[in-house]
Amino acid sequence: MPGRRVPEGPPPAPVVQRLRLRYAKRGRLRFSSTRDFQRALERALRRADVPMAFSAGFHPHPRISYANAAPTGTASEAEYVELGVSERVDPEAVRVALDDALPAGLDILEVVEAGPGSLADRLEASDWVIAVPRVDPETLQAAVDAFLAVDRAEVTRTFKTGPRTFDTREAVLDMRVVEPASVTRAVPDAVPAGEAGCATMRMVVRHTTPAVRPDDILSALRAVADLVPPAPPLVTRLAQGPLVHGVAAVADPLATDGKVGGS
Repeated sequence: MPGRRVPEGPPPAPVVQRLRLRYAKRGRLRFSSTRDFQRALERALRRADVPMAFSAGFHPHPRISYANAAPTGTASEAEYVELGVSERVDPEAVRVALDDALPAGLDILEVVEAGPGSLADRLEASDWVIAVPRVDPETLQAAVDAFLAVDRAEVTRTFKTGPRTFDTREAVLDMRVVEPASVTRAVPDAVPAGEAGCATMRMVVRHTTPAVRPDDILSALRAVADLVPPAPPLVTRLAQGPLVHGVAAVADPLATDGKVGGS
């Protein structure tokens, strides 16, 4: 029996430093898919001359881990990626170089040296804002009250294995109608520009399996409260990370890492 083939040449350089990146997906780039971002990031890493570590084998790949990406069509201020590099680097210098190499709208906000543990395990929940054009706050508040009053709010979504019905209510830890200005001060494009009569809702949603996405919540609001927005809502993820014990809030998942880069 022939021996197992082994790639020629020296083994790949080991990972000597791990970096965790927080990036934003803004404006028209909210319509980019996870795969679109992966391609853009790999090109940016080459242009920025980041010394990436690679996997072994006949088809080596850069050591990149993507964590809980937002759905296509959703803007976000809190997307996370982890990189393995073969030489020690300055995280802030990497942030600047990658931000320059990526298109406007894919913005690197923070780069830190990774601490122990898994980044994905820290992403327990997301803080979302949904701007609903041409719906008044009273109508949205009535829909929110109806949703919070039920024990279960089931929706059906098609997966690779076929349709699946699941509950959305249990994953929602907090849901409330807010003033648009309270959001746009931090994230200017979270509410459609120049849109009159736009009600705004914030919610904290626990990460579950299957994941309860914002469009699932909107489907549930349609089912329990007959809320049918006349224009597509604008969805933005404001944060994701560990749940704060005792309150429905999300903490910074990079807070315990060695912060060198800035936001």
